[in-house]
Amino acid sequence: MTSAVDSPVWHPFTQHGLQPEMIPVRSARGAWLKTPDGDLILDAISSWWVVTHGHCHPRIVGAIEEQARRLDQVIFAGFTHAPAEMLARGLINIAPSGLSHVFFSDSGSTSVEVALKMALGYFHNIGEPRRRIVALEHGYHGDTIGGMSVGARGVFNAPYEPLLFEVERIPFPSAGNEQATIDAFDAACANEPTAALIVEPLILGAGGMLIYSEQVLRELKRIAERYGVLFIADEVMTGWGRTGSLFACEQAAITPDILCSAKGITGGSMPLAVTLCTSPIFEAHRSSDRSKTFFHSSSYTANPIACAAAVANLDIWNTEPVADRIAALADAHAERLGPLRDNPAFEKVRQIGTITALDLKVPDAGYLAGVGPKLMSYFLARGVLLRPLGNTIYVMPPYCITPAELDLIYAAIAEAPVALAGGAA
Repeated sequence: MTSAVDSPVWHPFTQHGLQPEMIPVRSARGAWLKTPDGDLILDAISSWWVVTHGHCHPRIVGAIEEQARRLDQVIFAGFTHAPAEMLARGLINIAPSGLSHVFFSDSGSTSVEVALKMALGYFHNIGEPRRRIVALEHGYHGDTIGGMSVGARGVFNAPYEPLLFEVERIPFPSAGNEQATIDAFDAACANEPTAALIVEPLILGAGGMLIYSEQVLRELKRIAERYGVLFIADEVMTGWGRTGSLFACEQAAITPDILCSAKGITGGSMPLAVTLCTSPIFEAHRSSDRSKTFFHSSSYTANPIACAAAVANLDIWNTEPVADRIAALADAHAERLGPLRDNPAFEKVRQIGTITALDLKVPDAGYLAGVGPKLMSYFLARGVLLRPLGNTIYVMPPYCITPAELDLIYAAIAEAPVALAGGAA
């Protein structure tokens, strides 16, 4: 352990007053993390949903090493390089049909900022200034100002309320209440000119791993088209196979006007994000009038090393049976979830693709449920990295995980209620 008192590091989503020590990690391979003491920890959440093929995949590591020797960084305004060009073309080839341009950034949050600015810039530049954004209830879209504004208001962003802009929210389409969501979006578009709708397709991540149907997603897109509203799909978490298909939008057979991607784009090796858009959005910004320029960048836009890692990731998807691994993992999850559905300590047992989740029955449910830190400590004591969202336990491992490793995860989950009741945590 590393004492937080002795370290100058301020950790994300960490209450240092309650967690005085951090767990050092020296190396990682496959689905496992290794501490300096030699202890192994099974990474059941892909290190915050980013690692897809496994830690330190040799093809991705090799691409990083090779690119670092050739070109480490170059300004991307007015310049370009082969890894970015190869990646952009590769993304267009595998993305939902109709997306034609790729804008690079550094994280999921910034890809959402780019998407919002693209949408508002589009309407500004075509002389139809729409400013209203509609978002799905309970959504999470990152921790930058735009991302927080379109995300759910609550504990994540309450201190920063003065910085946030208002959006129209429609209810989450829970089972049996889908029509209320559809009607609310239709009414919102009819009542006032709307620029864009932003959603996490098929499953909300940090909002509690809430799953909804592809039929709802398809209907929301249909309404958006009818009113000329841009449809933004935040696939930062849902992309790269997590929901069973490469992108979640594929399951609804829709093409968003704007698609955000990050996390798994480099296989979990390097920070990189992209925002893909259709041709009309790009063309609205292309002009001899410099005031119509898309004014967004970061110093490391399209970093060559990160792009090379992403190109290697694409190559893995194109040449290895990744889809078969995902299907097998989904089946393995379903088999192990079966007994938990009958466990009275749990409720709302659910799955989409390679993601599973269930809620531990407790009096104080929610993100700040007191059982959350206790659960995480218990799982770590079992050598498993699970980071519950309050009383919601979810599993999202890399695709290289074995059946025996999955057994370790689900055994720890099954035994958690009794262990916590007995004070094991």
